[in-house]
Amino acid sequence: MSKKIILIAGPTASGKSKLAIEIARKIKGEIINADSMQVYKEFSVLSSRPTKIDLKKVKHHLYGFQPVKKHFSTGAWLKLVKKQINECLKKKKVPILVGGTGLYFEAITKGISKIPNTNLKARHKIRKLQKKIGQNKFYKKLLKIDPLTKNNIDPSDTQRSIRAYEIKKFTKKSIFEWYKLTKSEFKKFQIIKIFIDIPREKLLKNISSRADQMFKNDCVKEVNFFLRLNIDSSLSVNKIIGVREIKDYQSGVLSLAQAKELINIKTRQYAKRQVTWARGHMLDWNKLYSNSFSSLCKKVLKVIS
Repeated sequence: MSKKIILIAGPTASGKSKLAIEIARKIKGEIINADSMQVYKEFSVLSSRPTKIDLKKVKHHLYGFQPVKKHFSTGAWLKLVKKQINECLKKKKVPILVGGTGLYFEAITKGISKIPNTNLKARHKIRKLQKKIGQNKFYKKLLKIDPLTKNNIDPSDTQRSIRAYEIKKFTKKSIFEWYKLTKSEFKKFQIIKIFIDIPREKLLKNISSRADQMFKNDCVKEVNFFLRLNIDSSLSVNKIIGVREIKDYQSGVLSLAQAKELINIKTRQYAKRQVTWARGHMLDWNKLYSNSFSSLCKKVLKVIS
């Protein structure tokens, strides 16, 4: 029988980590991170990384290892994940990939494109243009030269916008045309895909509780440390929800209640984007949910077996 890999996706605050731990315990699995923000060393609270108690229950990999000052790509993640999957299988453990980053899962199920390296000088020129005119105007320019980016790249996503722009300029082909030419490196594996299809009302409740918990876990201290690092504003880690709101709270621009509410709003918007993305890109995934946690675990175990 082919080797098994389990993927567990879902919107932020849908209970992915809790479910993955329970499943890992039942089937002798190990958990591998598939969340682009949980890779960063400096963000355990704002990224909702598994707790020290969680880490003791089951073996976790690729959490909190990457410094925020360094750029980290989907390709870099895939390289590490391949190694980790093979190590799990050697130990006769089932690799369980858990997270909310759709592109990471797509790298497993569909592969990663072999886009040629772009000219360094041209890349700097495009980055300078983006800084000069701002993200809003830059995104409009991107849509003109590459209409395929519409609905595929978030208008606020600086890094992916710049990347798409430079690919189109340099190769004369859309980044999404390159994606179509890609193939998964895991064709010989049995990939079981689970998406937590949590009802909206329950998700909104979870998001609100999480924001309160973040402040109890001293996310303010975490953000202050991050701000002192003065990292490059173009790095994707700057997108982490809560940094700007806590900075504004610290400087007196926002009250604590306002900061919490803004974090809630942005997290709800992010969760909505994740669900929308899943609707378009995860059509063949098993969409599961139950109000009872034990019942949800049973449903997942049934799909896995």
